[in-house]
Amino acid sequence: MLPTNPRIVITRPLPGDPVRRFHKAGFENTWIYAQDQRLPRAQLLEAIAGAHAIVSTPADTSINHEFFEAAGPQLIIVSNYAVGVDNIDLAEAGRRGMLVGHTPDAVTEPTADVAWLLLLATAKRAYEGDSLVRSGNWSGVGPNQLLGSRVVGKTLFIIGAGRIGYATARRAPGWNMNILYHARTQHEEFEAPPINARRVTLEDGLREADFVSLHTPMSEETRHLINADRLALMKPDAVLINTSRGGVIDERALVEALREKRLGAAGLDVFEHEPSLAPGLSDLENVFFLPHLGSATREDRQWMMRLAVDNAIAALKDEPVPHLFPLPM
Repeated sequence: MLPTNPRIVITRPLPGDPVRRFHKAGFENTWIYAQDQRLPRAQLLEAIAGAHAIVSTPADTSINHEFFEAAGPQLIIVSNYAVGVDNIDLAEAGRRGMLVGHTPDAVTEPTADVAWLLLLATAKRAYEGDSLVRSGNWSGVGPNQLLGSRVVGKTLFIIGAGRIGYATARRAPGWNMNILYHARTQHEEFEAPPINARRVTLEDGLREADFVSLHTPMSEETRHLINADRLALMKPDAVLINTSRGGVIDERALVEALREKRLGAAGLDVFEHEPSLAPGLSDLENVFFLPHLGSATREDRQWMMRLAVDNAIAALKDEPVPHLFPLPM
């Protein structure tokens, strides 16, 4: 039986007006955390008590047994304001017969844009150039000043052939790049014109690539996918880009490879222990950082809000959830 006055918890202010969207759907019993910051764990567990639907964000880490127990057995859905759901214990959610929603389509194009922003910024040493100009010490253009890497005609290796990986690859023909991809299965859309990508093993792709862009979801299988051994396969002037999840890279190994010039540069939008960085990473000049801005446009973040809210509304109405994440059986 569906609840007559379901309680909805939104763990953080979201772009747009999620409360109004719930109200328009007939759900008035909505609570939202007023401050635009992560809700401290103790307060989070207190706030979700009695909730039938929770709209969470990736900052709500460890949505696990403790979290579900604090919410109570009436909880129907956790609708995550993200495409990734690595902050949720999916096995535990499945055991409890719960639903998990996410927001896949809205993040695709802006995250691919950010992958290219990072690629170009690292190739052209944009961080160092910006710092030089701001310092007041720039003495004018020089023939050997901040020489970067050419992009046109180089080899781009896409790891992960999902929506964002494909959108990133789709932009590469403009630079006349040779495109490789790694995925568990063949993807004909990658191999068809104009992308004309070639499917390769992870190791072969790392050896061949000038630019490596990570687009694989976070899981136990992909944790530290890029480790010391695999970093050692890469060209010494190669560039590593990550817009997926920070834990896909062993950050300590990355620091060593960059510090010792065994890798050319890295462009990172995500970090292994966000918001903290591995010791020494921020000291390196051959890294370009962004603070997890992959989907950060006004239009797309509001689209994500609508998707997350609509997932919760559908679950509360016992209707098909439009963006339901499959849970392990």
